[in-house]
Amino acid sequence: DLLTLEGRRDYEPGDTLALIVPFLLYHHIPEATIAGLAQRAALVDGAQGLVSKLKAGGWRVFCISTSYEQYARSICHRLDIAMENIACTVFPLDQFHSMLDAKDLAIVEAVERDITALQPTIDDRGIKESLDLFFWTQLPQGKLGVIVKEVKPVGGQRKVEAVEGFSSLHNQPLSNVVVVGDSITDFKMLKAVNEAGGLAIAFNANEYALPYATIGLASTDISDLEPVLKAWERDGRKAVETMVRDRERVGGGEDRGHFHWLHQRRGFEEALKAHSRIRRLVREGAGRLG
Repeated sequence: DLLTLEGRRDYEPGDTLALIVPFLLYHHIPEATIAGLAQRAALVDGAQGLVSKLKAGGWRVFCISTSYEQYARSICHRLDIAMENIACTVFPLDQFHSMLDAKDLAIVEAVERDITALQPTIDDRGIKESLDLFFWTQLPQGKLGVIVKEVKPVGGQRKVEAVEGFSSLHNQPLSNVVVVGDSITDFKMLKAVNEAGGLAIAFNANEYALPYATIGLASTDISDLEPVLKAWERDGRKAVETMVRDRERVGGGEDRGHFHWLHQRRGFEEALKAHSRIRRLVREGAGRLG
């Protein structure tokens, strides 16, 4: 996130998935472990039912994920999303293991020891200096640097390219597209679809995603989106705006149905408060990820 916010050249949100590769290799993590995590992962409440209803109603459902392919494809299989409708990070991890020996990984052991001795917040400057030295000076000099360059996480602009690719494949303009995102890896995609006149939905989003969406939903159950999508089918953004503004005035329940109209909104503090609280609930329930 710090690299994205400072506008580092050639760095996209989500490229963290490339930067952590040396540590996965050092700890001998195989592809099977990643796929296994996806099998045990909790799905957001309502996700399976919503996808099933959308498909039955003639919608085309896609997954554009920064996740490694072993994880994203396993999750999508559980949701019955077709493999050809997935854009995710290609990651031949087992092949990478075969390219390295103990000497190649010695540098990772040293930098991990240095980083874990530092304390977040207190030593942020030292952590950043250590990581900058490792990733931008030391790593490019060996085989690990070559491997990291091969990993192209689907985040930031690559998510925009993915949604444009799917749209073009099915002869649909972005103005006919609905996307759902929640974080810094999604903000460019949300922005592109919103500005094109499509429907960009921030679901339990953070401060990096909310300002770029058309609407926001904070809820522990994603099926709360169903009436929004029916309004979209009926009369596009006009119908969605009417419905969302009505729901926003009424307010949501304790942990569900908190809607916000975000397009051209001036202040996001109220919406962010609801999203942050429920985002924490959902993510803690999914294994304290993020």
